[in-house]
Amino acid sequence: MRYRILGVTQTEDHGTVVNPGGPRLRALLTALALRPGDVVTPATLIDEVWAEDDPPQDAPAALQALVGRLRRTVGKEAVASAPGGYRLATTRDDVDLFVFESLVRGGTTALAHGDAATAARQLDEALALWRGPALADLPGHAAGPDALRLEATRARIEAGLRLGDAHDAVPRLRELTTAHPYDEPLHALL
Repeated sequence: MRYRILGVTQTEDHGTVVNPGGPRLRALLTALALRPGDVVTPATLIDEVWAEDDPPQDAPAALQALVGRLRRTVGKEAVASAPGGYRLATTRDDVDLFVFESLVRGGTTALAHGDAATAARQLDEALALWRGPALADLPGHAAGPDALRLEATRARIEAGLRLGDAHDAVPRLRELTTAHPYDEPLHALL
C-alpha cells in the first residue's frame, strides 16, 4: 500500500486509489504517514488531529474510534497498536512525501555534478507526485515540504536552462519570481 499526502490524503493499493473518509480520518492517516513505522503517542495524534479545534472531552476514546475507522478503511494490519501508541506499518518508500524528498536530493545532486539531464528527469518525477497543497489534511506540517517544492522547481528550471530549454523555463521562472519576489536564487536564474 502507498500513502499519498502531497495533496488531499489518499491511499493506493495495486492501482486502486482510496480516499479515506472525513477530514479527521485523513488527518490521522497523515499524522501516521509522516512517521512511517514509528510509534506515535495518542497525545501527539490528538494534538494533530484536533489542531484546529478543541479535542473532545474524552479525546482518547474518540481517537480509538477514529483508529478503528481508519483500520476499516486501510486494513487492520496497516495501523498497528504498539506500546505507547499507534504506528503505520509501512516504510518511507511507501509515502509520497519521502519519495519526493529522495528524488529531489538525487536531482539536486545530479545538477550540482553537472548532469542536467538526470536532474531534470528526477525533478520532473518528484514534482509529478504533487496533487495539491502539501499535507492538505495536516497543514501545520506543510512549511518544510512547500519549501522543498520551491527548491525542486528552482532546480528543475536551472536544469532546463542548462539543457537549452529556455522556451519553457523562462515563463515558469517569471511566474515564480512574481510569486516569490524576495527569492534571490530565482531572480539570479533570470
